[in-house]
Amino acid sequence: MDTDATRPRGSGAVPFTAGAASPRAAVPPGACDCHIHVYDGRHPAAPGARLLPPDASADDYRRLRRRIGTRRAVLVTPSTYGADNRCMLDGLRALGGDARGVAVIDGNESDAELRRLGGLGVRGVRLNLSLGVTGGAERLEPLARRIADHGWHLQLLMAPELLAGLEDVLRRLPVPLVFDHFGRIAPGDAGRHPAHALLLRLLGEGRAWVKLSGGYIVSPRHSTDDPALEGLARGYLAAAPDRVVWGSDWPHATASAGVQPMPDDARQIDRLAEWTGDAATLRRVLVDNPRALYGFPARTPPSEPTTTETGTRT
Repeated sequence: MDTDATRPRGSGAVPFTAGAASPRAAVPPGACDCHIHVYDGRHPAAPGARLLPPDASADDYRRLRRRIGTRRAVLVTPSTYGADNRCMLDGLRALGGDARGVAVIDGNESDAELRRLGGLGVRGVRLNLSLGVTGGAERLEPLARRIADHGWHLQLLMAPELLAGLEDVLRRLPVPLVFDHFGRIAPGDAGRHPAHALLLRLLGEGRAWVKLSGGYIVSPRHSTDDPALEGLARGYLAAAPDRVVWGSDWPHATASAGVQPMPDDARQIDRLAEWTGDAATLRRVLVDNPRALYGFPARTPPSEPTTTETGTRT
């Protein structure tokens, strides 16, 4: 079993993140981290799952939230659990009304089950065609039809080569699309790859959203500080500033697996502030856009007092 002593902690006491400082940027009240996962060894991994990270709980995430100044969060069922959403739903219950969920389904769920998930805070379904173990591209249309009447979106992760060939299918889908991790577009492919051009068109037409999450994943330097990410991020913001959200990707399962260094989540927010360029656009990405996409109430909850890892509240 995972123990506190064996957890990868980066350089401080908050699990699964590097650094100890709060963001330098002024994080607006009610800011939302739109892409996090929770893991719990009491829930078995799906057969064939490739990412098997240590336990990471909602309580662990609260500690990060206090440090970086966010308040709301969107929990996404990770590839580890296939279509078993129990761990994500546990996290939703723990975080309460400040959280929403993105589930993984196989499409055979009853209407009653989908209504139950919606009542618990689920607002979308993810199809992971990169690391997922549930469904392939042939599931796009059936899943979209299954969730359309519930007002949910379809969140997608796939290789650019696959994405570029699916334009006709994506345009037929009766639901909004959300592309996480910069659409899996490498910075060097911005303005060159057909998948990037397709994403920009879908954003500009109001058919899609993009998460500026996992920059350290798409960066060839495995770092959110990679200067090449700036052009990619600003291109999305220029195409549709009301269709861009941000996510930390905590607890950084690929970093725990040794694929990349553990990122500093405060630095990730500061990089977002650099890409947005001004306080109004930063607020749009962190507060207004998530409220529209995930159905958070108009009332903006206050951010928790930030806490450095030495215990100082700011």
